[in-house]
Amino acid sequence: MSHSSPLWTPSPERAAASGMNAFRAFCEARRGAAMADSAALQAWSLAEPDLFWDAVWDFFEVVGDKGGALIADGDRMPGARFFPEARLNFAENLLRPLPGIDGEADALVSICEDKAESRWSWHRLRAEVSRLQQAMRAAGIEVGDRVAGLMPNIPESIAVMLAATSLGAVWCSASPDFGPRGVLDRFGQIEPKLLVTVDGYWYAGKRIDLREKLAEVLPQLPTLTKLVIVPLIGSDLDPASLPGSTSLDAFTADFEPAELWFERLPFDHPLFILFSSGTTGAPKCIVHRAGGVLLQHLKEHGLHTDVKPGDRLFYFTTLGWMMWNWLVSGLARGATLLLFDGSPFHPSAPVLFDYAEREGMTHFGTSAKYIDALRKSGTRPAESHDLTKLRAMMSTGSPLSIEGFRFVYEGIKSDLHLASISGGTDIVSCFVLGDPTRPVYAGEIQGPGLGMAVEVWTDEGKPAPVGEKGELVCTRPFPAMPLGFFADESGAKYRAAYFERFPGVWCHGDFAETTEHGGLVIHGRSDATLNPGGVRIGTAEIYAQVETIPEVNEAICIGQENEGDVRVVLFVTLRNGAELTDALKDTIRRTIRTGASPRHVPAVIVAVSDIPRTKSGKIVELAVRDTVHGREVKNKEALANPAALDLYRDRPELQG
Repeated sequence: MSHSSPLWTPSPERAAASGMNAFRAFCEARRGAAMADSAALQAWSLAEPDLFWDAVWDFFEVVGDKGGALIADGDRMPGARFFPEARLNFAENLLRPLPGIDGEADALVSICEDKAESRWSWHRLRAEVSRLQQAMRAAGIEVGDRVAGLMPNIPESIAVMLAATSLGAVWCSASPDFGPRGVLDRFGQIEPKLLVTVDGYWYAGKRIDLREKLAEVLPQLPTLTKLVIVPLIGSDLDPASLPGSTSLDAFTADFEPAELWFERLPFDHPLFILFSSGTTGAPKCIVHRAGGVLLQHLKEHGLHTDVKPGDRLFYFTTLGWMMWNWLVSGLARGATLLLFDGSPFHPSAPVLFDYAEREGMTHFGTSAKYIDALRKSGTRPAESHDLTKLRAMMSTGSPLSIEGFRFVYEGIKSDLHLASISGGTDIVSCFVLGDPTRPVYAGEIQGPGLGMAVEVWTDEGKPAPVGEKGELVCTRPFPAMPLGFFADESGAKYRAAYFERFPGVWCHGDFAETTEHGGLVIHGRSDATLNPGGVRIGTAEIYAQVETIPEVNEAICIGQENEGDVRVVLFVTLRNGAELTDALKDTIRRTIRTGASPRHVPAVIVAVSDIPRTKSGKIVELAVRDTVHGREVKNKEALANPAALDLYRDRPELQG
């Protein structure tokens, strides 16, 4: 990266008032030694991980019994155990009253695309969880049972998750737009006892009824003992028409709100099962531990994102994406969660900023693709909306381009902490993310998370020099490492997924580089990197250049096997009225050659009308690559638009 000037630097006052600074002072007092800045804090967090995570527990006043031991088998990866004697409950830490937060204040604000709006106070959230946990106990839900949600992003989803985890049940979820096969590929593996769903939902102005999908899915989930249906679209679905089903109101009708009850369990008790996107086979069922998720999310919200009690936190997500789990943990900081369900561009591009202005949003989370689409739509919220209270914007899902970084500051708000973040379903959190005390540079993630020993390694397993691309790895254990994969009793599949490349070191599968500022740049998934002439190239470097061309709407890039080598093939979707002329192809190649390198220039450029993506909006390079090579894409149900793959099959431009 070049010696560019920062796009944003926090004022001394803002940095001093941050949670990161308060935590640094807290740790200084405990150690009796000064730490000059967050970089020194990071170094200490890696040098003394037991004391660091102990400080995180105490700083955020985690509710539970910590026990005496801080780490057992701390040199094993996998195998290290944090707080091996502790007992706690995840839901208890999200629902506890916090000083200064009134029970009548908003805990959850929700809008759906049909303009249905609801507000739940902290009192109401606790009351609904109380009724649900009583109903679940009466329905026979016990410690370790799986409770599944096929739900949109609405308050009831959060209440059901909290009730389930309060009892020690394991929560797993999917979005209602998943097809029947996608639902069964996930829930069919983990044998849920209770399923909560809706009668339908709205998206892009369309009312979508779930009756047919439920009728197909339910007979293939034999472990279910109860189905609970939340009426959302007002369909005439009769819960009694489905075996073992009831409405949400009927499920909780016999129970009045009472004092909340929490089952305190070991730190490593299973909390969530999250599912990999599954486009190259059946989704992996990744089991996450309660204590690790709680500590990691408290750290990320309270320190890296600077979420304070009373803040209003938003992330555009569905229950099929880990960012929903991340968002919900904001309750542990006393934040109001702003929920949205529907299309982020319906009925018009600024709809999420209308929401931000109306609700006084302090933290706006979204995907890099949304920021790019907003930029290309010509929408400039800085000129049309009052975003006075907005302090931070988070971006994830794919690398945020340099143009995307600049647009945030030019088109959304100039004084804003823009935190590009990256981690994944695998750890339900982040390896690299923001730091509210440090400058933001275009195209760079600010740095590793505290306590995360993140490095970039060469193929030989050595740290890569600054500016050299390699594999993103984590060299030391951390509490949010998953317990493993569901039903992988020996742990063989888990070890093969992350520890096979470099024994004893987590290899995440991202192609990355470190920068002179101590930040990181993610160049895409390493299994999707291109190798023309044997040189590894990240697809994100190509996208960053193509997205600056006005005629191009979006792109997807693959390596095609050709005459004993690999050639770069670029597919583009075009803006309305644009055509892929020879002149436009020349512009694309010239832009890539100048902005990236001659090796990045595609050998073939093809116009398509759609780009396949997962339910969470990530483009699927591997699925396109397999289609181009005539190989079967094993799990099309993981895609939001599987029919788009047909556009890539048997293209004459790719013959010869």
